[in-house]
Amino acid sequence: MKKVNYNDIEWTQRRSPNGTYELGRRELSVELGCPRHVGPGGGGHPFDVELSRLAPGKTNWPLHSHAAQYEFYIILAGRGMVREGEETSEVSAGDCFIIPPGVAHNMTNTGDEDLLYYIIADNQPADVVSYPGKNKLFLKPGFKTYAIEETGYYDPGD
Repeated sequence: MKKVNYNDIEWTQRRSPNGTYELGRRELSVELGCPRHVGPGGGGHPFDVELSRLAPGKTNWPLHSHAAQYEFYIILAGRGMVREGEETSEVSAGDCFIIPPGVAHNMTNTGDEDLLYYIIADNQPADVVSYPGKNKLFLKPGFKTYAIEETGYYDPGD
């Protein structure tokens, strides 16, 4: 059995270029030997676990939805607002919730202390993340974001 203590894992910081989105992460699954974004078929774990820290006034990610991935959240400390499509819900320490595939979501810290929470996600071997209103997709595997435009099923000339 491999064992780690999350207090021994360094925080990594994700920040968008303009600082609109920012998030601290302790990637527990990675520290336990799971390659990032690799499902069980590729040698990864069946789920991915991270401890996240969201500073006051910050939002974790742009509004997005996963085609295949479920995310289970456990709020440990602080207060925030979760957006699910057009709906918002307040969350605080002790709250747990699941975001299923296809539901656009993000979270903002509305309190005056760090919002600390676990995310446990099923580790799908492939996923498509879409960003409502942005005409962008993120593809896994491949780990690239693509601009998209709507088109018919067949290319011209097919």
